[in-house]
Amino acid sequence: MKTIRRLLVLAALFPPSAFALDGRALLEQVDRNLEPESYEMTRKLINEEPDGRRKEFILYSVKKGRDKVAALFLAPASDMGRATLRQGDNMWLYIPNVGKPVRITSLQSVTGGVFNNADILRVDYSQEYNVTSASEDGPAYLLDLKAKTGNVAYDRLKLTIDRKTVLPTVIEAYAASGMLVKTLRFKDIKDFGAGIRRPATVETDSPLNKGYKSVMLYAAVKKREVPDEVFTLNYLARLEELRK
Repeated sequence: MKTIRRLLVLAALFPPSAFALDGRALLEQVDRNLEPESYEMTRKLINEEPDGRRKEFILYSVKKGRDKVAALFLAPASDMGRATLRQGDNMWLYIPNVGKPVRITSLQSVTGGVFNNADILRVDYSQEYNVTSASEDGPAYLLDLKAKTGNVAYDRLKLTIDRKTVLPTVIEAYAASGMLVKTLRFKDIKDFGAGIRRPATVETDSPLNKGYKSVMLYAAVKKREVPDEVFTLNYLARLEELRK
């Protein structure tokens, strides 16, 4: 009887809802585990075509806060000096000797592969999405996300998150129609130093582009405070200065 009474007391003090998974907090933790809130990074993007052809890009990127990202092309030589800027939902591409930056959209791709501009200039998931459901499935957490606005590249995301590392292993991206647009797979966890331990490889493919594949290889990621002026249109031509 004493055991039953104790269980009844505990049930009254801690109803099942008290133990519900906090999806929002989990998503924010995923954001921080993937990247510091403000950082600089260098990565290689590889586009693979069905006939075996490959094209490679090297990008240097900086991010400030939750929604400001800028990236500079270091290779190939034909793209060197190109730069992109994202401020929230707004994106621009700067091409040397062409004039002022031009607007681009999240669904376009400045590298021409399966990764679109929203993937390349990614802001925090918690900035763009609300958590609609959160659950546990053995060694994984499962999160369903819904876009906060219609300006986001994907209407819904389904995240599979490793419970030990609180890092995504698979993200499925869906259109508003419910169609699967893309799958991203996170692999090869690497220690980048200063407490940053995250997947060094992100691969993606799409049922809309069968036989095509794109890969991001992270070479360096580290915390860095970046001045606000870097995330302005006037600074795009000067991004190289940050690497000195």
